[in-house]
Amino acid sequence: MSGARLTGGGILPFLIVTLIWSSTWIVIRDQLGVVPASWSVCYRFAIAALGMAVLARMSGVSLRLSGRAILFCGTLGIAQFMLNFNLLYRAEAHLTSGLCALVYALLLIPNSLLSRLFYGERVTGGFLAGSGVAVLGIALLFVNEYRASISASPQDVALALGLGRVAVLCASCANVMQASPLARTIPVATLLAWSMAIGSGADAIYAWITTGPPVIEPRAGYWLGVLYLAIAGSVVTFPLYFRLIQQIGAGPAAYTSVLIPILAMGISTLFEDYRWTPLASSGVLLALGGMVIALRARLRQARG
Repeated sequence: MSGARLTGGGILPFLIVTLIWSSTWIVIRDQLGVVPASWSVCYRFAIAALGMAVLARMSGVSLRLSGRAILFCGTLGIAQFMLNFNLLYRAEAHLTSGLCALVYALLLIPNSLLSRLFYGERVTGGFLAGSGVAVLGIALLFVNEYRASISASPQDVALALGLGRVAVLCASCANVMQASPLARTIPVATLLAWSMAIGSGADAIYAWITTGPPVIEPRAGYWLGVLYLAIAGSVVTFPLYFRLIQQIGAGPAAYTSVLIPILAMGISTLFEDYRWTPLASSGVLLALGGMVIALRARLRQARG
């Protein structure tokens, strides 16, 4: 699938997804405070599920699913909208939003390896080499963060890295599920509405068990952030991204994963006073360069 197909109707969805998902990381950071992270995740996806249901009905697709399809959506929802986001929100309590975005950009690696395991997709040497370079870059960034930790202890930085890695693995499992034959039979809006609804229900159960009853933040900025993450960061972007994959292919669409951390790191520099060092700069260059190498290898494989 050639990247040349990113023209006309493909450019606007690409830009919207990239810009919105670049900004969601700093908004998540503002959610961490009075309200426990699990309740914030629950509120976000409860609203997003309602929004996706409205979108499904407006699109003329049915919300009715078989028991097997609902079980599938539930599994996907727990992996993506419960485990993944609970871990990510907790990781952001110890790291800048830009660094979390950069770690999440490595999603391409487990996606490809799991696709190889379950669907037999070939993994090329160029992809493995690029992935290795990207992982080295991430390692340098976390060495820098570990050494320079002020607001968080080095142990917290190491914990955040572990949480981020598990979050990426959970998201990757959900991504690979979305490529399954069963997922292809379910309209995207219906799939997301059910997955988000079940995921938010699991979030509520987990939050109540671990932190107690719902906590309400009176600050208007908090609820504006929840709405932004739910509507712009979920209802708008997820369907656009799926449509983008259909228009230009998964390979070219994945270039958003390179652009998003660049913008997120810029936002983090402006609003979180992220301090750049030679080690941090080298880490970012290696991480992004490695991802470009890996993505180019995937594109050549798709064209071949």
